[in-house]
Amino acid sequence: MHMPRLEFPEVLVMEILSKLPVRSLTRFNCVCKYWCSSFQTPHFISKHHHYNLENNNLNLFLSRCDGNTFQTYFSQLSTEKDQNYVVKQNIHLPFFKDDDPSVYGACHGVLCLLDPSTDKAAIWNPSTREFKVLPPSSIQRPPYFSPFEETYLTLDYVSFNHAAFGFDSKTDDYKVIRFVNLTFVNTEEEHPHPHFMDQVELYSLRSNSWKEIPSPDYTPTFGTLGNNYVDGICYWKTETGEYLDFRGLILSFDMGNEKFSILPIPEFVGCFPEYYVHLLVFNGSLGAIVYPSERIDTSFDLWVTSEGVWTKQFNIKSISGVVHPLGFGKNGDLFLRDTNDEVLLFDASTQELKQLEINTYLDHFRFAISLHAYLESLVRINGIQEDEKYIIRQPTRDASNEYRI
Repeated sequence: MHMPRLEFPEVLVMEILSKLPVRSLTRFNCVCKYWCSSFQTPHFISKHHHYNLENNNLNLFLSRCDGNTFQTYFSQLSTEKDQNYVVKQNIHLPFFKDDDPSVYGACHGVLCLLDPSTDKAAIWNPSTREFKVLPPSSIQRPPYFSPFEETYLTLDYVSFNHAAFGFDSKTDDYKVIRFVNLTFVNTEEEHPHPHFMDQVELYSLRSNSWKEIPSPDYTPTFGTLGNNYVDGICYWKTETGEYLDFRGLILSFDMGNEKFSILPIPEFVGCFPEYYVHLLVFNGSLGAIVYPSERIDTSFDLWVTSEGVWTKQFNIKSISGVVHPLGFGKNGDLFLRDTNDEVLLFDASTQELKQLEINTYLDHFRFAISLHAYLESLVRINGIQEDEKYIIRQPTRDASNEYRI
């Protein structure tokens, strides 16, 4: 006797599937055409993303540099082993061969990678393994006329820094903004004095092109940890004033109206340059990690803003040997780098500092380590699958330097 076939309503089936990881959904694409097409609808993609957002299903990877090959690797972290962070696998992007790309994002689970010394840029969804190379900039670099030397100068060097990646909800478009620094010299002089000019470029995924936008009066400074995008707005730290009289400001850019604004950094920060200030995203809000610049035993304050009001989330008392914060993982755990260039974890629940068993054979240039957190996402970026051309996956090694998969 055959048991009656039990059928679930399609709405319930899609509700269940929206809670599964991307890897499972990718395998289920071959179950039937209806499932495959449903996974690509904006409704399902949004539902899947919001489930991961509500459950704080963060994924983490470290950007690291191999001291032998000078290539950048992305080491995906996992907590599957003994509930501690270990390197699950290393990913290398040959498109950035011999380059050192910086990572910006994540927005809806998608990251942006840019090399500051070249025009190379790409958008990457590490969950679907979709990878899109951005076109080179078509913006003109005008000649620079020096009134002091009364002649036009030659463009000598171009650098791309202080970028951000975000989403414009008004036009349903992903955008990349980057600051471009142009260096001009008088080639007729034996020891020419450089002259600098800034541009700002904005990329649209919808049009797949770059355009120049007006530059703000302030230039961002370094001091962003991983992600500087929150709800349609990108943020950078900037400064004004002279040495010992610096005044900290926050430069913001609205992806929707494509306008810059200036916000004050509250007085809790302390005086520059006695304190470091790093902007970052914490639990979906703009935050700032503040710590003294010249102490071996360092304490950290985390401040978070909501509707313009800054509130101290917590203070981590003096930690001996810690020199630099890397960013936050799940449940408010803070990743740190110590004086021995090892990666540590401050457990927010137990207030304990743990040394992680993370493979360090890549980290001959450990000062280049950065931490990036993202949510799994099905967002399509009109690229290609990374494993076809752009990704070489490397086996990790354990403490005995034996390779393992």
